[in-house]
Amino acid sequence: MDATISLEELASHPEYVSIEGMAGVRLDLRYACADNFVGRDLYGPSARALLHGTAAERLARAAGEMASRRAGYRLRVFDALRPGRVQRVLWDIVKDTPQRIYVADPARGSIHSFGMAVDITAEDQAGRELDMGTGFDDFTERAQPQREAEMLAKGLLSEAQLANRQLLRGCMEAAGFRGIATEWWHFEAADRDWVRAHMRLIE
Repeated sequence: MDATISLEELASHPEYVSIEGMAGVRLDLRYACADNFVGRDLYGPSARALLHGTAAERLARAAGEMASRRAGYRLRVFDALRPGRVQRVLWDIVKDTPQRIYVADPARGSIHSFGMAVDITAEDQAGRELDMGTGFDDFTERAQPQREAEMLAKGLLSEAQLANRQLLRGCMEAAGFRGIATEWWHFEAADRDWVRAHMRLIE
């Protein structure tokens, strides 16, 4: 089996599905516009929100979980499948900076590039993002789940902001996703070592 598959080949690949129109999910693809830390559109006009079928099924469950916990609330997806060629652009920007801890080295492969990760938040009945203490791709300690107790103690994160993060995490974990230590918005649908060993990276 080839180690990679091109993004263009996914249109006819049965294991990868679009999450556009999924109930309880709204798309806000930040790398398909200039509202990201790079400041430009990295995906182009034909950007599609794709995931491996396993991740898509879990995302649907997470959306259902959110709706059951908070009537009218939805998930908002900032990024889904991210081709390796885009990951290399992100890495080249941060690789020689302290921010490199927030971007996976494309030599190993981001779990996004296998269609098995999402960057996500939650929104209320009016479509407003819940306050998580930082925005998406905020490369500071305040964004790190592993530092939440410290940030709370220092007054840099509020109880309400932490509760919003815990709501999101609870829904994602109930659906089979795992968060990571450095980004509150990033969730993976399977063990990353297993994904890298058994799945094909999308270029």
